[in-house]
This record gives sequence, structure tokens and C-alpha cells, in this order.
Amino acid sequence: MTNLTNRKIVLGITGGIAAYKCAELVRRLKEAGCEVKVVMSESAKHFITPLTMQAVSSEMVSDSLLDPSAEAAMGHIEFAKWADLILVAPATSNTIAKMAAGIADDLLTTLLLATPAKVAIAPAMNQQMYAHPATQANLATLKARDVLIWGPGKGEQACGDVGAGRMLEPHELVALCTATEQPQLLAGKTITITAGPTREPLDPVRFISNHSSGKMGFSLAEAALKLGAHVNLISGPVTIKAPVGVNLINIESAEQLLNESLTYAPLSDAFIGCAAVADYRAANVATQKMKKQGDELTLTLVKNPDVIAAVANLTQNRPYTVGFAAETQNVESYAKGKLKNKNLDMICANDVSQSGLGFNSDHNALTLYWQNEQLALAVNSKTRIALEVIKQLAKQL
Repeated sequence: MTNLTNRKIVLGITGGIAAYKCAELVRRLKEAGCEVKVVMSESAKHFITPLTMQAVSSEMVSDSLLDPSAEAAMGHIEFAKWADLILVAPATSNTIAKMAAGIADDLLTTLLLATPAKVAIAPAMNQQMYAHPATQANLATLKARDVLIWGPGKGEQACGDVGAGRMLEPHELVALCTATEQPQLLAGKTITITAGPTREPLDPVRFISNHSSGKMGFSLAEAALKLGAHVNLISGPVTIKAPVGVNLINIESAEQLLNESLTYAPLSDAFIGCAAVADYRAANVATQKMKKQGDELTLTLVKNPDVIAAVANLTQNRPYTVGFAAETQNVESYAKGKLKNKNLDMICANDVSQSGLGFNSDHNALTLYWQNEQLALAVNSKTRIALEVIKQLAKQL
């Protein structure tokens, strides 16, 4: 993770049970190199004490707009000017409503109006409160004002409900703070990425698939997010967690992948086909589990649709289209052939026969090909390779 050395973050804590996570959040931010100042609402002090936050931040905690000593130096204006980022976590529905309405009735909401810094919020509330139309309208208002909305997560809540409304975990918020350090080369752009394997059923318990882990596609999604894009991630069955902030669409078969790709591609500025799509599927899927019958079994397979070619040959609202070529031999010739035959704008080729690279590995090496040029990316982590691929893509858009 890129460090946050010398970055100045104001953490605004409001009155939700998730405030207990803020001590760890401050500790992690400081470990990453940040200077952190804490501002608390009155209600936040019912959940975690200012003394605790002072101890972990090594800074005095501010909690009053009308503090005579602070206001002698126009304290809220100084806070507002000092920060590189203001993170409100947890951000309750009440605070979100105040922000949307421009209400400034305490120190935190006042400095949010007075700051030129980037503002991010980590919503945390009961799942029904989060789903309420008023809350959703307020979030839409803040998003339109370029406030970063991180989360919420889903799961069991303190009240016993299950659903969306949990504040993201401290490590997730630190990662998102780190992401804001990248130049926002793709701000305002939408990128759709496919990832992972497809599964083609043979019967209710068996399927044809491949060794794709989804790591490369998920790394591309994370990189695109870091550069400011809105990201749709269409993924086959994988065991890794999607980056916080992507729009995740789960699929299993190649036909499902095609349908979702043709839905999202025309709404995107770029489409990256990183999924390992099964070339064939069963001509007839058994409705019951197939039993052993003799020493041999003959399956009739039919060709699956070519997803990346279907996107690349759209006649309306065609996105810039990037393909992947995972080969075991003649990598360059096969990649260039796919680039031309599938009508792609760019292709990323790798030799998956090399030990420790490609499928199920944390490392990769790619060569990027365009019509008249190419660029080799040496062996590195998939995270770093993905960031370089996305930066090259950003140059084309």
C-alpha cells in the first residue's frame, strides 16, 4: 500500500456505535504516515471519549464551535485550511442530512462548509435508515458535489438487523484514503471490467471451468478506482473480495457474461475483457446428476459466444475495448492476431506457461499491443501491473 506520509487528515466522528472503530482507524492512519486531527460531535462523545482519541492521535480533540480559545484564532477556519482530506466516519444519517442541506450548527459541519479540501464520508446506520428515500436523496446530493462516499458495508448490525449500513473497517478506509493520492486520470469515466472464470454446467453438480482466480481483473478494478473511475466489475465465481466501491455483478456462465457485458459496455468509456471465458459449453445440460456408465463418457460441446468480440463490434455506443490473451506459445503472434480479428483497440498478452505467473499467482508480466506499437511490463505484482495498464488506458481516453 502506498504510504500517506505527511498527509493531513481531519477525522470527523459523529454519534454512531461504529465510533468505537475510530481509535483503530486513527492508529492505522498514523502508521501509514498521516497527521491526524480529530473533531467530534457532542453525540459522538457518548460512544467514545475525547481522551481516547487524544491518546491515539497525540493531538488535542476539538468538539466545540464556541470554544473561546479556539475561536480566538478562528479555529474552524484553521482546521478547514489545514486538512488535505476530511473524513467523516461514522457518518450518521443525521450528519449526512445536515451536509446535504448545508447546515452548520457545530464545529464539524461548519468546517465542512469552510474547507477547500476533499471530503469523504463513511455512512453508518441502521439498514432501514440507509435505504430510506430521504437518506438516498441526501447521498445523491453529496455525490453530485463530489463528496466521496465510502461504503457502507453489509452484514449484521448492532441492532440485530442484517443489511447495508455498516461502516467500512479501518483497513478499508485507510486503503481508500491511499487511493485518493493517485492522480484522478479517469475522473468522470466509467470502466467495465470482466474477471474470473466462467462455469459451464454439465449437470446439477458438475461443470467445465478453468484455473482463473480473478486476481488480475480485480486488481484492474482497484486500479481504475484509484484513478477516479466508476467501475463495473462483472465476475465469475472467485474466492477473493471485490474492491470497496465497485459495482459488482456476479455471473457464472459465458452466456450470462455476454448478457451483462452488452448491458454495461454501451454505458462505459472503456471495456476490459479480463475474464477467462470457457470456449465451449455442453450442448445439452443433464437435469439430473449423471451416473457412471462404462469406462468412457462422450460429451458434445458447442462453442460459447465471443464476449470481447461482441463488445468490440458494437455499432452504437462502442467503448474503447481492451482484450487479454493468456497463451502458452507464440504469444506475440496470437495476441496480434486477436487484436486485429476481434477489432480490439488494445490487447494485454501474457505467457501463462511461465512458472509463478498468470493463473492463481500474485504476479504477472504483460506485453501491451496496439495497432502500431507495444509496451512490455516486466514481472511485478498484479497490483502494480494493473495500475500501469490502467494508466496506459487513461492515455487513450
